[in-house]
Amino acid sequence: MHLLLIEDDLELGPALLKALRKAHFTAEWLRTCHDARAFAARERYDCMLLDLSLPDGQGIDLLQHWRSQGISTPVIVITARSGLDDRLAGLDGGADDYIVKPFAFEELVSRIHAVTRRAARQAASEWRFGELVIDVARHEVRQQGAPITLTPAEYDILLALARASGTVVSKHQLVRALDPREESIDFNTIEVHVHHLRRKLGAEQIRTIRGVGYFLAQPAESSR
Repeated sequence: MHLLLIEDDLELGPALLKALRKAHFTAEWLRTCHDARAFAARERYDCMLLDLSLPDGQGIDLLQHWRSQGISTPVIVITARSGLDDRLAGLDGGADDYIVKPFAFEELVSRIHAVTRRAARQAASEWRFGELVIDVARHEVRQQGAPITLTPAEYDILLALARASGTVVSKHQLVRALDPREESIDFNTIEVHVHHLRRKLGAEQIRTIRGVGYFLAQPAESSR
């Protein structure tokens, strides 16, 4: 899961970034509205964590800009402002959730899973696609009730496809979905991982759109 963290605090920012990566997320850390606006326009993120007080502007203005531009990525506001008016302003401005500093990191992770689950239109931690089940809480995959052993890269790719809910995910987006492992990841590597996924899940489960990318077949499609 690829996250964008916008937090200007020079102690909290690196600490959160390290904790997020340790919790199996990929993440980028930015400190200004200017950089966040540029990154969100050119990259696809699964969730954005947004502080309201930034050196060059207000996070609420940035959030409203994203929503006005049709950027529907889930946003969790993280801020020291605990007043009801502040919380309502964040939620009314387009935030999907709101967490007040200081907070337990485990709660933040739970909220990230909750907002991304809703964005993927899944009601529980077990995401179901016909006979295919992805347990995002346990990082487990089952098909027809039998466990499927995947490598970390294969799991990350499958989760990225599942989160897109039947829409096409480009190879570039899949590269971004992989956890940094101090190695060069190119499109050929993505193709190898997808080949192995198809061998384990069934060739019909992952469809190719030539020159574009891949998508996870929905139950009605995979049965055709």
